[in-house]
Amino acid sequence: MEFKTKTGDLAKQKTPCLVLGVFEKHKLGGPAEAIDKACDGKLGALLKKGDMSGESGRTLLLYGLPGVAAERVLLVGCGKRKEFDRAAQRKAVAAAIDALTQYNASEALCTLVEPLPNQSNRYQTLRDTVVTAAGRDYRYTHTKDAKKQPKVALKRLVLWVEKKAQQGVAERAIAHGEAMAEGIALARELGNLPGNICTPSYLAEQAETLATEHPRLTTEILDEAAMAELGMGALLSVSHGSRQPAKLIVMHYRGGAKDAKPVVLVGKGLTFDAGGISLKPAAKMDEMKYDMCGGASVFGALRAACTLELPINLVGVVPASENLPDGAANKPGDIVTSMSGQTIEILNTDAEGRLILCDALTYSKRFDPELVIDMATLTGACMIALGAHASGLFTTDDALAEEILGAGERTGDRAWRMPLWDDYQSQLDSNFADMANVGGREGGAITAACFLSRFTKDYRWAHLDIAGTAWLGGQEKGGTGRPVALLTELLLARAGVECATD
Repeated sequence: MEFKTKTGDLAKQKTPCLVLGVFEKHKLGGPAEAIDKACDGKLGALLKKGDMSGESGRTLLLYGLPGVAAERVLLVGCGKRKEFDRAAQRKAVAAAIDALTQYNASEALCTLVEPLPNQSNRYQTLRDTVVTAAGRDYRYTHTKDAKKQPKVALKRLVLWVEKKAQQGVAERAIAHGEAMAEGIALARELGNLPGNICTPSYLAEQAETLATEHPRLTTEILDEAAMAELGMGALLSVSHGSRQPAKLIVMHYRGGAKDAKPVVLVGKGLTFDAGGISLKPAAKMDEMKYDMCGGASVFGALRAACTLELPINLVGVVPASENLPDGAANKPGDIVTSMSGQTIEILNTDAEGRLILCDALTYSKRFDPELVIDMATLTGACMIALGAHASGLFTTDDALAEEILGAGERTGDRAWRMPLWDDYQSQLDSNFADMANVGGREGGAITAACFLSRFTKDYRWAHLDIAGTAWLGGQEKGGTGRPVALLTELLLARAGVECATD
């Protein structure tokens, strides 16, 4: 979908469809008031007939309003005016795009950026509109007959801004929103692919393709022999039960000064997780193709950085493997030696994500990083604790925590800080190794983070558990692309890129 901006008299704008916001009790937003005035109160009179009262997410299509150049007018409910915040605005945009996909309009002029939501600014609102609209426009078609898929007529969404002086902010917001949306779409697509297509080797190929598209990005793929030479016994132990060889995918984006330390993003890339010998229940096991969404979010964030040509140095590290039961697979009670030299007793082979991550985190030390953030669909415990609304954030670095939480709030891709106290470390004690790979049911998300913390002593580090946020189940089953928006916002801020507010 293409995004552009327009200013000027709304009533005179020739467009296949003009999108207007209406609040509850027939209260009109500024743009809708202007249209009502242009058509001598016809719009307000139609609303009073009761077909729509402004309930959040409701839509109503009108034709032939007198004095209005638009072919159609789509009214979108925005809820109560006092409660109109960024979440409500995004819901209104999503409802508008869903309605527009049902019509044959190739273009629409959207005024849902006016009035601004409570506690928001023009840049945020415009960017939110772009990201939300692009997200509703996403369709998975990789393994479906394209001829049988419904055609989406909407090709261009024009965003109306009230004053020409606001054009610069609007263009910047659109550029940032489009890059963010592209990264989210890439992460969603990789996550939605089935495990027989999206293998560790496939992910490696996608990293190489991404590098050919962006000159500032280079890719290095470590095979199992190279990892064995480095002593990555924890990571390699997970792939023993699979016929698919593990890969360590390393992507370097160089947009900053040569001597500037990089931000390192590490993403769990389990392309399918059956649990190994500690086999998962059959119900919903198909969703374990999403166990690589942490790695997918690294791809998405790097793509956004490349598109925006951010003046920053980044490294993306994705340890990729499958976790399947086999005669050579890890067994409960096995002990492996990590790249750090620390030994690990494997009490549960389904706690494999931390085994591939710990070696990737040790490997990340060689980049002399400014900071390291890892993302992983790591624990069901985090899903139980926080549900599908917030990712779990673990770090002992207060400043870094505030930075990540702030990026989440500014994008609506929120995280919630969880404890990472030494009190929990003893749950990982083992009689036979330096540590166990699980610490019992109690505080499972916390002890998983405690495990990872033992491999991150040499740099600033934070862990995001995205088990509850990376995908949706049920009828809406599919990848969400989270936390690409959060990561992109964090990178924009760290790169010092101007995000004008008005």
